[in-house]
Amino acid sequence: VQLQASGGGLVQAGGSLRLSCLASGRTFSRYYMGWFRQAPGKEREFVAAISWSGGSTYYADSVKGRFTISRDFAKNTVLLQLNSLKPEDTALYYCAAGLGSGSYYYTSYYAWWGQGTQVTVSS
Repeated sequence: VQLQASGGGLVQAGGSLRLSCLASGRTFSRYYMGWFRQAPGKEREFVAAISWSGGSTYYADSVKGRFTISRDFAKNTVLLQLNSLKPEDTALYYCAAGLGSGSYYYTSYYAWWGQGTQVTVSS
């Protein structure tokens, strides 16, 4: 699986962005898909995940109510809508695909990663 993330940019606090992750391959529907982020000097952290069917979604407490993850099977794409952005949301955002065991919350669950897209929120 190859993943290509896009949609990042510079936005003022309170603004919105929509990130996209395009997945190659015919087995897109088999994978849990996740978004993680990494700020300078910090570890990569979980942001959101969505199940194979799209019927279940999961969020970090820090983004719950502001971010929405969804998937478009026709376009092999996972979307992350970012609303009410805060300066602390500034990070490089990565999408990932996983079939692993354990929890979608951890990076070890995911076998494939995109290249990252930068989100910068100014105050």
